Amino acid sequence: MRERLLRCARKVMKNAYAPFSNFRVGAAILTSKGQVFMGCNVENSSYGMTNCAERTAIFSAVAKAGPELEIVAVAVAASANDDHGVPCSPCGACRQVIYEFGPHAVIVYQGEKGPKQTLITDLLPEGFRLK
Repeated sequence: MRERLLRCARKVMKNAYAPFSNFRVGAAILTSKGQVFMGCNVENSSYGMTNCAERTAIFSAVAKAGPELEIVAVAVAASANDDHGVPCSPCGACRQVIYEFGPHAVIVYQGEKGPKQTLITDLLPEGFRLK
């Protein structure tokens, strides 16, 4: 499943809208129901309005599957200026959104020496949910 998610993340990464940074990111999430949702980063001229790939995938999943979404795993792929395999873990905002829907989620991303796998609680040890 890990390889399938990484392939999906790499595929959708090509759709990223990144005219300012040329830093393309793709993400694929696996839900507890076995569904896979993908997303890419979408930049904006007003930089603060940019949305990360992970959140795009999660928000798309909520729009399609509903608010009871439960994330099991997230894969992230990134490239800069057509380089492939740039090390990139989810940013802080994405970590919190992942935690909201998957407090036990496994995260797979490119590390310095190849694919890395960790738990969201290792990336965000103080994550919180209001429910």
